[in-house]
Amino acid sequence: MANITFKERKTVEQVEEGTELAPKFQEDGLIPVVTTDYESGELLMHGYMNEEAFKKTIELGEAVYYSRSRETLWHKGATSGLTQIIKEMRIDDDQDCVWLRVEVQGNGASCHVGYRSCFYRSVPTGEEFSQKDGELNFEEDEKVFDPKEVYGDAPNPTKL
Repeated sequence: MANITFKERKTVEQVEEGTELAPKFQEDGLIPVVTTDYESGELLMHGYMNEEAFKKTIELGEAVYYSRSRETLWHKGATSGLTQIIKEMRIDDDQDCVWLRVEVQGNGASCHVGYRSCFYRSVPTGEEFSQKDGELNFEEDEKVFDPKEVYGDAPNPTKL
């Protein structure tokens, strides 16, 4: 891995107005990551990185997350071919959240369930929530790929 080092967080001015990358990881060692499609701006997924994943993402120019369910690094697309190529990587004002703008390889899907976006359902609000008895609305009509064909017998990362 290239020699990527993060700066020590010294002052609010340095963190908020400076040019030094000094990310703040949560107590569990993770930083949240929001990932959107570079062209459309569509929200594809939300994940986390630990320090190693953050550095690998910078080094490779491809999204590498930390899988909380599997407790390991997760190079997005290594199994499925749906690699997320970083077109732009941003960090927020207090450097405790990352935004990736990506181009997804393969069929353009990012969800292990087979949909394009991990956010394929919406939650009704207000009176509609009561009328629908809290049922979610599907916003994507069909899957982009069949997860069984792509992942085979690999364990599902969703934990109950």
